Amino acid sequence: MQNSNELNKVTMFYGASSLIMDRAKQLRRRMTKPENIVWEIVRENAILGLKFRRQHPISNYIADFYCHKIKLVIEIDGATHHQESAKLYDEHRTNVMNSFGIEVIRFSNKDILSDITFVKKTIQIKCKGLLKE
Repeated sequence: MQNSNELNKVTMFYGASSLIMDRAKQLRRRMTKPENIVWEIVRENAILGLKFRRQHPISNYIADFYCHKIKLVIEIDGATHHQESAKLYDEHRTNVMNSFGIEVIRFSNKDILSDITFVKKTIQIKCKGLLKE
């Protein structure tokens, strides 16, 4: 029988290792400017009362932002994500998260820095849709 900590690790973190957990903690300490902007939008249950976590471990990956209640990941993509190898990695990563029933939406740094209203509205619409399911 699993205790609640072990069960939580499986259900919320999808079996993430302690190495991934430590790496996520490090990333929370040094978020990028676009990540900080999105964090200000989603923190403290600001979107429809939903709790988002930043730099959240999921299996072998770390999601920029994750809401467990509606199983939504928000990813922020910098310039390196335009490289072909990064696109393939991101596609694989998204497929793994989808296999857990998690939806992934992505925004570029440019989207966030140039049209934060669009980003916020897109997040709100996606959250509303997932809450209805």
